Amino acid sequence: MDDLLRQLYQDRTSDEHTLGIIAMEKRKGQDANTDYFDEVLLVIVDNTKLKWTTKHYEYQEKKVAMHLVNTEQLQDWLLNSSNRRVVNWLMTGKVIFDRNEYMKKFREQMKEFPIEERLLKIGVEFSKLIRRFTDGKGLFHEGHYLDSYNHIVHALHHLARLSVIEHGFYPEVTVWQQVKKIEPEIHKLYFELVMGSEPIDKKLELLLIANEFELVTKTKLGSAHLLSIMDEKDSPWTIEELKEQVSVKDYSLDLSIMLEYLVQKGYIDVAKAETKGKAIFHRQYVVNHISKND
Repeated sequence: MDDLLRQLYQDRTSDEHTLGIIAMEKRKGQDANTDYFDEVLLVIVDNTKLKWTTKHYEYQEKKVAMHLVNTEQLQDWLLNSSNRRVVNWLMTGKVIFDRNEYMKKFREQMKEFPIEERLLKIGVEFSKLIRRFTDGKGLFHEGHYLDSYNHIVHALHHLARLSVIEHGFYPEVTVWQQVKKIEPEIHKLYFELVMGSEPIDKKLELLLIANEFELVTKTKLGSAHLLSIMDEKDSPWTIEELKEQVSVKDYSLDLSIMLEYLVQKGYIDVAKAETKGKAIFHRQYVVNHISKND
């Protein structure tokens, strides 16, 4: 490790809040994985008051980026797959500081990928998949093919990440390389959408059918986390109660459309509760255990 570079992070190692530091060097050529910087330093801290902070440095014609990240932000990125470069940094970067073997244990946990965490991530991707597919399908029927295309591409990305998580891996930047090995039929759908020679309306028409089939096959798995939460009490849930219980930002954003989808598929039943208004009812939700066990 360069002595000049060491000066950048040396003070961080004496801070009791610093749990670990990872260094990621640029590979040959243009490397977007490090944002084209020669080196990236990822400093992980347990101070929740510290928001994600980025610092850029330059010395001897080398560019260095330092990211200071608290554990809460790190878990959010991993949960929502919203910063997949970090997965690569965490798994393959060089650990240059490790307080009480925090990084060693963190990497072991990532490799094990506990089932509870896996189901939560699957639920997040499934809710996004439903949103993108539903919006894409609606735009297709309205004749907005380019907008529909954009949503279906995103839907396939969520389907791909869901598949990778299902097999016990974290989705990386090269998620389609992962999917090609794990579920080649999903990779084929994406290839046909992007590389197929048919007119855009014909490609979308065929892919909407295939995508809907994949969505149905993933429903039991994709809804498992939400249904397990709903099983925690016998009485029906209001939408606000579920939003509070789920407590995952990107999950709760698409919770309404996910609930409605699961109602349509028979996984959830609607329970009506009286309001002060005549013939107006609160819409509440309860698991349909008969359908769930099919």
